[in-house]
Amino acid sequence: MSAQGTLNAFDHIVAGCRTALEAVPDDRLDWRPHEKSWTLGELATHVAMIPNWTMPTLTMSEFDIGAGDGPPPNPELTSSGDLVAALDRSAAAARQTIEATSDEVFASSWTMKVGGETRFTMPKAIVLRSFILDHLIHHRAQLGVYLRLLDVPVPQMFGPTADFPDM
Repeated sequence: MSAQGTLNAFDHIVAGCRTALEAVPDDRLDWRPHEKSWTLGELATHVAMIPNWTMPTLTMSEFDIGAGDGPPPNPELTSSGDLVAALDRSAAAARQTIEATSDEVFASSWTMKVGGETRFTMPKAIVLRSFILDHLIHHRAQLGVYLRLLDVPVPQMFGPTADFPDM
């Protein structure tokens, strides 16, 4: 996987995330579908902030969540506008990092640790695809379910939806 190929996928995925975050109703951020689930605001904030994991993935060879190596804790975002702005910032920084990363770095290994215990080691390109891009897609889909449950029209991300069949 090259930087250019990754950027094409990244841009497409982030655009869908942006559309989903734009649909988040400001007055329902504290809603959750189940007691074990994140609130709508927590889930939407997570989607907005996931691109921030790109920088440590591509600039470090090892990462220990338990050691506090990661991005800072998520901010409290209180509106759809705040969520979109946060995504725009995190995506811009991630995109810049991807653009600056050589194919050799993409092929190099990255290790995820938790409290010193290795969870996995994979090429950075695979970590970027699975841990960041697929992670975004996963939580963006959850966000679509939350929107449906709140009777908020679900925007198009890959094609027509029941709410926007002809766009």
